[in-house]
Amino acid sequence: MTETQHTETTPTVVWPALRYDDARAAIAFLVDVLGFTEAAVYGEGERIDHAELVRPGGGAVMLGSVRPDSTIAGLPPGVGAVYVAVGQDELTRLHDRAREAGARIVEPLRDEDYGGQGFTCLDPEGVHWSFGTYRGHSG
Repeated sequence: MTETQHTETTPTVVWPALRYDDARAAIAFLVDVLGFTEAAVYGEGERIDHAELVRPGGGAVMLGSVRPDSTIAGLPPGVGAVYVAVGQDELTRLHDRAREAGARIVEPLRDEDYGGQGFTCLDPEGVHWSFGTYRGHSG
């Protein structure tokens, strides 16, 4: 058996992990503006030890507050880029909702050279969130 062959049928799930100075504000933005749903949020006061946010139809992210005991403690907060594949109707709604919420749109709604359409906005701490209809070669 080669390294690329697998005997398990459990699908792979990818969880981007992000850290924020104000994780509660990031959660509010991701839920209220970008359409995520809180699956789990653990922490006390303003500190978020661990949060899981999911997208309707699939996909999720983990995030938390800046903490010295975190496995990603060496990463600066507000750094990252996430791509979320969505349908055409949702793409337009998300773009309009992000613009109306005052999110910084760094790439407006556009046709992509590689197919589909998309846009990119920044969350309150500077993480790039790209949404598009392109699902890659496997999707």
